[in-house]
Amino acid sequence: MARKTKPTDDMQPNNALKLEQSSNETGAQALARKLLEPEVRHALAASAFAGKALGGSVANPGLMDFVDHMQLASDKAESGDIAAASGLLMAQALTLDSMFTELARRVALNMGDYINAAERYGRLALKAQSNCRATLDTLGKLHQPREQTVRHVHVNEGGQAVIADQFHHHAGGMKNAEFAEQPHATGTSAAGSGPTMLGHDAERGGLPIPGNQGSEALQDARR
Repeated sequence: MARKTKPTDDMQPNNALKLEQSSNETGAQALARKLLEPEVRHALAASAFAGKALGGSVANPGLMDFVDHMQLASDKAESGDIAAASGLLMAQALTLDSMFTELARRVALNMGDYINAAERYGRLALKAQSNCRATLDTLGKLHQPREQTVRHVHVNEGGQAVIADQFHHHAGGMKNAEFAEQPHATGTSAAGSGPTMLGHDAERGGLPIPGNQGSEALQDARR
C-alpha cells in the first residue's frame, strides 16, 4: 500500500478563501458574491475530478490553488491570448479520437457473434468521431481570421445612391482593405455622381400624367 507523503513547505495546499468586502454589503453578501464567481465554482468542480488523478500518495492542491490558476487563465483569455484555448481543444480532439479508435476496435470484436453490442459500440464510435471533427473545426476557426463586409450607403441631394463596401478583419490585426475604384463625387460635397433622379418640380405642380394612363396593377408576390 502506498504511503501518503508529508507535504513540504512549498507543497502546502492553499484553502484560505480570499474575501473582499465593500462598504455597501454585508459579510454574508460578500461571501455569496465570492462563491458565485465563475473561477471559484469551476475550480471547486475541477478539483473534484483532477484530485482523483493523484490518488492518495500525494496531498491534493487546495481550492485556492485551483482558483488562482483559473483566474490566470481567464486573464490571459481576456487579453486575447488563445494559446490555452488552442491547447485545450487539441487535447480534447486527441481524447475523442482515442475514444473512437477503441470503440471501433470493440465493434470489430463483437461483429460476428454479438451484433447488438457491435451496433451500440458503433453508434458511440460515430458520436466520438463527430465530436472530434467538430472540435477540430472549432480549433481551425479559432486561428482563422474572420472577414466581414460593411456596406455604407451615401445619398446625395439629387437622390443618387452610392454603395461602398469595406472589409473588416476580426483577427490577426489586419487593416481594412482599400478600394481605389470607389465612386467619388465630382463638383459637389455629396457622395456619388450621375444624372439626378426625377423628383418634384419646385416651380410647377406634380409631374404630368396622361389622362388615359392610370396606375397599373401590381403582380402578386411569389410565395
